[in-house]
Amino acid sequence: MRRIQFTINALGHCRRLPLSSPHLNPLLNPLHHHYVSQHKLIALTGRRCFSHTPYFYKKKDKLNKNTGTELDTKSPKGGVVSDDPLDLSQLQVGITTAVSRLKDDLSKLRVGGRFNTGAIETLRVQLNKGSKEVVKLGELAQVIPKGGRMVAILVAEEEHIKPINSAIVSSNLSLTPQSDAHNALQLNILIPPPTKESRDQTVHIAKTAMEKAASSIRDSRGAVHKRLQDMQKKKIARPDDVRKAQDQMEKLTEKGQKELKDLFDAAKKALERA
Repeated sequence: MRRIQFTINALGHCRRLPLSSPHLNPLLNPLHHHYVSQHKLIALTGRRCFSHTPYFYKKKDKLNKNTGTELDTKSPKGGVVSDDPLDLSQLQVGITTAVSRLKDDLSKLRVGGRFNTGAIETLRVQLNKGSKEVVKLGELAQVIPKGGRMVAILVAEEEHIKPINSAIVSSNLSLTPQSDAHNALQLNILIPPPTKESRDQTVHIAKTAMEKAASSIRDSRGAVHKRLQDMQKKKIARPDDVRKAQDQMEKLTEKGQKELKDLFDAAKKALERA
């Protein structure tokens, strides 16, 4: 059956259009060629060109299948791990961090008869008994050495005096604050002379800090050792490079442990002379 289509002109008269008319078939009108949609092309020609398939119809997995794979170079903690066996930066960072932490811990101890005010400033103060909010003492007050064996604590707000006093008394510093007679916002602390018992306790604290730092270095060494073993099993690196990296790893670890021991020995001697 032949289809007959009509159009209505401006006067409202209906007239028949042949199939070859440009008004009926937009493909015959070059002016309208670029405005024919994909759906009209399919309807008129009955053909679909694969080059016109929308990009978002393609599956993402198929797009990424042949783009190549990358090695996972991220460690579980979010750091980047190199695939070079001779790159021991992970161990070096671990050693540097452990040494820096030990120096900071030892600086807070009472060495050579001098009391370090940082030991008071870093105390944790619980502002309210029913609250879990904890603030460093140094954020609530100013710790000032007054000369001799006296330390003054200038509190910013009166409501913080009681929590600060409780934090100092409950610490392991063996200190007892006293209220100042002329300033209600000041606490005075008389530093007692060191005794054999206090020296031994301080040495024990220093040794514990050293052991903690040494354990941190061993953990860093263990992570690097595991990485080298995995590279050797998966044949990512040459055996000679792995052996060379292991030798350098042991030397770095030994050097780091020796630096920790030297720091502890120096602090111990200073404590014994106090």
